[in-house]
Amino acid sequence: MSIVQLLLIAVGLMSVMVLGYSFLSGPSPAKEGARRLKAVRYRHSESMNDKVEAQMRKAVAARKPKLHAIAGSESRLHALILRLHRTGKKWTVTQYLYSSLGLALGITVLLYLNTGAALLSLGVGVLVGAGVPHMAVGFMIKRRADSFTTKFPDAIELLVRGLRSGLPVTETLGVVASEVPGPVGEEFKLITERIKIGRTMEDALQETADRLSMPEFNFFCITLAIQRETGGNLAETLANLADVLRKRSQMKLKIRAMSSESKASAYIVGALPFIVFALIYWVNPSYLSGFFTDDRLIVVGLGGLTWMGIGAFIMAKMVSFEI
Repeated sequence: MSIVQLLLIAVGLMSVMVLGYSFLSGPSPAKEGARRLKAVRYRHSESMNDKVEAQMRKAVAARKPKLHAIAGSESRLHALILRLHRTGKKWTVTQYLYSSLGLALGITVLLYLNTGAALLSLGVGVLVGAGVPHMAVGFMIKRRADSFTTKFPDAIELLVRGLRSGLPVTETLGVVASEVPGPVGEEFKLITERIKIGRTMEDALQETADRLSMPEFNFFCITLAIQRETGGNLAETLANLADVLRKRSQMKLKIRAMSSESKASAYIVGALPFIVFALIYWVNPSYLSGFFTDDRLIVVGLGGLTWMGIGAFIMAKMVSFEI
């Protein structure tokens, strides 16, 4: 085994150890204690100002990118549990880890049998085993979030009609849970169940806001909290909120349409090298066989993939807009 292979194996093992430690280890005790004290003050304080400030913090945090943990999670393991729960599926962490490990082993074995390059097969297997389940969970979360934001203005308008007809807020929440299909009805059903077992409406809404971490639902919680403090016509306030959320959704669709050409170009540019490599390898395998056996070509290939990943990340950020 050459020195290049030893160095690559050492770097890979160190990377796996660092990722495993960062995934399983939680935050520092001092920061965790301060965070818990602040959360207790915001959640259990009787002052409505603290509750409104907590909702505003959630709304702002939901708009910021989260690189290491999800807002509302205590550790990276808890963040993974929250991600799986936000998919709306009954997936567990054990199933997720087993599927990742099985996929990594399967890809590694298949590539090794076809190419005979152990190091390359292991690297590709680890990347596929770690990346594909993560992207699948992210896709399910995004699809459920899009479905929620699409139906949420309709749910608010149903609340407005119930309030104008004379029903209390808790009764209208039950009507939304039974009448609106999809994720909106499921979440409102959980809210009404918490209220039935003795939780206050603010606490039930706060728990759902922590789990969903969506700006639209945080706006809804802020509206209810401010109305309970200042008074006024709740039906009119919620009607204005529903109109704002619809316009926000329309703006997102406009931005998606305007950036679709740039996204298509990024997809084509990113996929073209892999397509060309596959076609050449299919026509003349011996011409590219060195990428699976020669240490220098393996290092060059990994470096090229790294730079392509950086370029794809930059292009994704260029066509990503926050509203």
